[in-house]
Amino acid sequence: MCRLFALHAGAERVAATFWLVDAADSLSAQSHRNPDGAGIGVFTPDGTPVVDKQPLAAWQDDEFASAARTLRSSTFVAHVRYASTGARTLANTHPFTECRRVFAHNGVLADLPSIDARLRARGAGHLVHGDTDSERLFAMITAETARCGGDVTAGLTAAVAWVIDQVPVYALNLVMATATDLWALRYPDTHELYVLERPPGGTGHGRPLEARTTRIHARSQHLVSRPAVVVASEPMDDDPGWRLLDPGELLHVDAALRLTSTGPFRSTPRHLLRRSDLTPDAEASQHPQHPGLPTHRGPVRR
Repeated sequence: MCRLFALHAGAERVAATFWLVDAADSLSAQSHRNPDGAGIGVFTPDGTPVVDKQPLAAWQDDEFASAARTLRSSTFVAHVRYASTGARTLANTHPFTECRRVFAHNGVLADLPSIDARLRARGAGHLVHGDTDSERLFAMITAETARCGGDVTAGLTAAVAWVIDQVPVYALNLVMATATDLWALRYPDTHELYVLERPPGGTGHGRPLEARTTRIHARSQHLVSRPAVVVASEPMDDDPGWRLLDPGELLHVDAALRLTSTGPFRSTPRHLLRRSDLTPDAEASQHPQHPGLPTHRGPVRR
């Protein structure tokens, strides 16, 4: 299963150090299913997205995956890919960028020709450069946002509503950010997606951010005394504040770290794919042998 991670640190930029595969000694373990790519997106002071990503073919670039990278931004998006569609290429590696937004997705959508036809009808076929369902979903969101006058929440809602009504869907979890805002969606209930609100001082112990699984590790000393919001595919530490998003919950975090949750979608897609419906590659991408569970799992609010 692809790993999603997003961090919103509020109005001020902070420094954070990331490892996209943690720890390095897991790279050659035969019992682990190797990721197909990894990447992280941040924003410059003027809001321009910058993405550092690489396809990881059979750990030919394990140095990229395991190296520490210290970055500054107000929002961060990281992704570790397990491919369901598309080869291990840079064009197919998350996160994707368009219109000063950064996007990453975990799930499987089918009937890509129907999505392509919709994108052409919206004049957005040129936004797709690779082979993945994920990039097509992002292109849909971009096209619908433009049609909604730049309202990202409305564009995201319109795009997802069309997808879940028109094409077969197994899972559609996503995170998307601008320099000032963050969106996250869990849909339907196939995979988990969690949110953690860290008040000033962390959990009251004055701890810096130290969030990790065996796939993504994030650390920020700046967040000792500053609030933050974290979204991740699984709880990443023993903080009791982790909350599992409801199926269909669309979360928006603004520049002041105000959270808004809505449920604008039907409870299940019109054409819900089951695990038995997936191709062998897609099935393996959604259920890898080594799930990358947290190194510390505490109580979770649901």
